[in-house]
Amino acid sequence: MMNRELVNFFLDHLSIERRLSSHTITSYSTDLEQFSAFIAPTELSQVQALTIRKWLISLSDDSIQNRSINRKLATLRTFYKYLLRTGKIAENPMTSIRMVKTTKKIPQFVRESEMENLVNNRKIAMNFSEARDELILFLLYGTGIRLAELISLQNNQVNLAAKTIRVIGKRNKERMIPIPSLLVDLIATYRSFCTVEHAHLLLTDKGEPLYPMFVQRLVKKNLGEFSQLEKLSPHVLRHTYATHLLNKGADLNAIKELLGHANLAATQVYTHNSMEKMKAIYLQAHPKA
Repeated sequence: MMNRELVNFFLDHLSIERRLSSHTITSYSTDLEQFSAFIAPTELSQVQALTIRKWLISLSDDSIQNRSINRKLATLRTFYKYLLRTGKIAENPMTSIRMVKTTKKIPQFVRESEMENLVNNRKIAMNFSEARDELILFLLYGTGIRLAELISLQNNQVNLAAKTIRVIGKRNKERMIPIPSLLVDLIATYRSFCTVEHAHLLLTDKGEPLYPMFVQRLVKKNLGEFSQLEKLSPHVLRHTYATHLLNKGADLNAIKELLGHANLAATQVYTHNSMEKMKAIYLQAHPKA
């Protein structure tokens, strides 16, 4: 079977059976296309472990970060498990391949004082675009939702009376997130300016659903006025949401559920930020620090 056919069968499996997001499927597709180009004209079903190791060396030589290399390895691992399970290969070449070592990064987040400045310097929205842009920022910070979840959020998932939004996350897993009164007001204001009927809550000026680059540019532009962080992205606001909750005493398991994490280990990374804050308080307050 040709490489393209094998990949298409696999991507259909991810979409139909595992119900992964289009963004995740695109990442799998890109990784497999890169690997297919490297091994050409060898068939994916004929690949040996030595070939995969050579690919890892080439990625490293191209200065690809270990974290990105591991993501590509995870793609191959899932792909070859699927081929083995469906009888398209007899042996899995990934069996002897190990992940490369990475250093754990502490999530970057915007300081509470900086977010307060953003709130205090809010301008009254005078039109649809201003109301939408403000809503995007405070939805990301006020709920901690992912970029893909924000873009796909629909009007019927918002319950202003109950002050909640119903978010559909990875693998179609649903979760309810409470929203503050500020967000309730911002949503109501945005809807009063919106003249287009659409299933999606957030729209472009042309009345179409948002796209990732739109949101990324918006966040970078607006946060850049208040934060000194080098990288300002929608995911930084997700980190900020989680870190601020933890710093205010929120239970780690509750934060896990709000973020839609599959396991607690993914949420525990935010405890490092809290530890850094406690160290700073100690150094400032203790007479012998």
